[in-house]
Amino acid sequence: VGLLVFLGAGCVLSRFVAVPTPVPPSPTATGAPAARQVQDTPPAPPEPATVTPLEAAGAAAVALQEQVISVHQSSAPSVVNITNLSIGYGMNMQPMPQEGSGSGFVYDGEGHIVTNFHVIEGADQLLVTLAGGQEYEAELIGQDPTNDLAVIRIVEGKDLPPALPLGDSDLLRVGQFVVAIGNPFGLEQTLTVGVVSALGRIIQSPEEDRFIGEAIQTDAAINPGNSGGPLLDLQGRVIGVNSQIISPSRANAGIGFAVSSNTVRRVAPALIARGYFPHPWLGINSLPLSPMASEILRESGVDVAVDRGLLILTAVPGSPADQAGVQGGDRVVQIGRFSLPVGGDVLVAIDEQQLQTNRDLTMYLDTQAEVGQRVKLTLVRNGEQVLIEAT
Repeated sequence: VGLLVFLGAGCVLSRFVAVPTPVPPSPTATGAPAARQVQDTPPAPPEPATVTPLEAAGAAAVALQEQVISVHQSSAPSVVNITNLSIGYGMNMQPMPQEGSGSGFVYDGEGHIVTNFHVIEGADQLLVTLAGGQEYEAELIGQDPTNDLAVIRIVEGKDLPPALPLGDSDLLRVGQFVVAIGNPFGLEQTLTVGVVSALGRIIQSPEEDRFIGEAIQTDAAINPGNSGGPLLDLQGRVIGVNSQIISPSRANAGIGFAVSSNTVRRVAPALIARGYFPHPWLGINSLPLSPMASEILRESGVDVAVDRGLLILTAVPGSPADQAGVQGGDRVVQIGRFSLPVGGDVLVAIDEQQLQTNRDLTMYLDTQAEVGQRVKLTLVRNGEQVLIEAT
């Protein structure tokens, strides 16, 4: 009852005070209305807490640190140590046991492990040591020396760690933080942190006269023994396979390279299914042209219509280029100590991609084409442009 009376009294009171009488502003206004205005004014909100730049930077550093820790905790168990055992021969052809080591990572739930070709090259026996110390014998499933990749498989293993997911290396940006995990100098489960220093690098392949395209450059410390281990983003996805460094001392100098994850995505399934990766091939021998090279050829009596492109010396009989009608040289000239077939086509573009060096052609075929795919060749023949297709 008391509550009802209170609310009723409040309503009556409000009927008399709800409509105030306007009072013109005056410096001599009485204090009573002013007091009422002060009482009716809500309290000012508290000032927001200020965060200094130093505190904000500290919070960001802690967040980055936690991400790196999380990547190591989730990914390190799936990074393995690979031991390459072989027999070499010393002086007087005495057999000598040899041992090398590298890294790798679990690729799938069937015991397949991705690593570098140069880690397993020449092995008579392969041993895989997991993060928990378990050691298993492994067999070679497939290898691709051109891309410096190999797949091995644990023969008999139980409770293997989970596979690491592959990221999309095409989405990487220069400056992005990355993490390398491996076994440098035999120090298992070593983590280093860096950034993507550059993208789309072209590095030397273990196979002679071949190159690896789409390589990722990083300043994350990579040393002997890191080869074959994963380069990861901060979500724990593999975005590269650590492969090479540039260093006069063979130790980390801040310039390392990783085979891109999209190369792994393209090559690894073929290695598992067939044991090798079929590389597209045109079947030509060519000489890169430049203004200087073209001028030397003209001085030797060779009519060269362009200063850029690949002068076709020979088309391998029965090759895709030969079957498509690409023409090699029809005569030989002597330039210094070299006998050079001349008079052939000049290949200036493939699928409208301009070519200046043999490396340009190799990179395009390895990264943009597949065996059996039709490609459009732009040739200069007798001073005129010719378009043909090759498969």
